[in-house]
Amino acid sequence: MVALGGGHGLFASLSALRLMSDRLTAVVTVADDGGSSGRLRAEMDVLPPGDLRMALSALCDDTEWGRTWRDLLQHRFHSQGSLDQHAVGNLLIVALWELLGDTVTGLDWVGRLLGARGRVLPMASVPLAIEADLVDVAAGPEAAPHVVRGQSAVATAPGRVREVRLIPDDPPACPEAVAAVDAADWVVLGPGSWFTSVMPHLLVPELSAALHRTTARRCLTLNLSDESGETHGMTANDHLSALQAHAPELRFDVVVADPTVIEDIEQLQAHCTALGARLLLRQVGVGDGTARHDALRLAAAYRDAFEGFLGDVGTSAR
Repeated sequence: MVALGGGHGLFASLSALRLMSDRLTAVVTVADDGGSSGRLRAEMDVLPPGDLRMALSALCDDTEWGRTWRDLLQHRFHSQGSLDQHAVGNLLIVALWELLGDTVTGLDWVGRLLGARGRVLPMASVPLAIEADLVDVAAGPEAAPHVVRGQSAVATAPGRVREVRLIPDDPPACPEAVAAVDAADWVVLGPGSWFTSVMPHLLVPELSAALHRTTARRCLTLNLSDESGETHGMTANDHLSALQAHAPELRFDVVVADPTVIEDIEQLQAHCTALGARLLLRQVGVGDGTARHDALRLAAAYRDAFEGFLGDVGTSAR
């Protein structure tokens, strides 16, 4: 299984998928420009390590050893100096990259330290920037878009995202990530910040080509709510429409959604059918009113999704 995304959304899907298999690869967005990651990226000219660290933490061995190292990776310094808010894991990852001279090898070493149930890879071999065209919804449908650059800025800027792009627009994909998608039985996209964590994978040409040609089954996991700023006011159908606009030929086999947060299930069903997908409705939230996925519930939903295709994995013609 290959899971694509970034940040807390990818952490959620990995936390569920790791309960099903250790033959798991995380392919992680590398466009973060804020916080500790942004500072290390600017100072060291490296891939932003934060989302990679989060994915590794999600896959840690569920023993005292694994949990202790996970907690260390996630620990942030609190000081009056330059270490303030740096995550220990970010520093460790960047140090290994500098020592070993290879991004993937460095991540594999951290995975070994954690006893990770799977592998973590960047989606691209170079740091990326996200640029988006935003429109002021209050100004009406004919309002001219304005350009916002940077993942942090796109995630928080008011307005509706009309189009999102990567800079550079033809970045080299991580070869190991492309190979993982080609070899997968299942590819899981989402949940997560739709324009800055989920859809960027569709904009790296070599990775997008692999996602289109793979014989793997494809699962799309929808979010539990819109997000202030990036997807404010967007419905589940709006999320699907945005994805289709950026990858019109991409088809899915199953879409996982929580019925308690869907405004119009019939409309969503029709939209999924147009994508070639079966809509699987399962309660996957933690149930406390927050928009967080429950690992056990999401794993059960994935099992139901995948069981519908047992015996047919990797054989579909596209």
